[in-house]
Amino acid sequence: MGGRFWISVVVMAVLNFATGFVVHGILLHADYAQLPNLLRTEADAQGYFGWMMLADVLMGFGLTWIYAKGREAGRPPVSQGLRFGAAIAVVMTVPYCLIFYAVQPWPMAVVVKQIVYDGLGDLLKGVVVALLNQAPRPA
Repeated sequence: MGGRFWISVVVMAVLNFATGFVVHGILLHADYAQLPNLLRTEADAQGYFGWMMLADVLMGFGLTWIYAKGREAGRPPVSQGLRFGAAIAVVMTVPYCLIFYAVQPWPMAVVVKQIVYDGLGDLLKGVVVALLNQAPRPA
């Protein structure tokens, strides 16, 4: 776990925070505002901001670590990144959205938006982590 790895962890943590803010803080803000009894108020959520940051750092570490272990030498990074992002969406984003839908009264339209927007974010994160962690080029 050299310097490139840790740079990737930081970049991925920031990207995870940024995509989460765009998706949940901007694109879905109006949808969430219509669910006042389901989510914390913005003021209350601020008290938990540190936990959000910890989650983003853990995601940055996990995405970098898993990608670095599964990277295939000689394959183009963008296609590997898209494949990795799709796998992350299938193994994490879609199931969590469906589980939350099953146990909380989320409107299906909001769940679909969460899956689509976060799925696109997963594809972006996959490409970025792949570009950051390309296999060394032969001399």
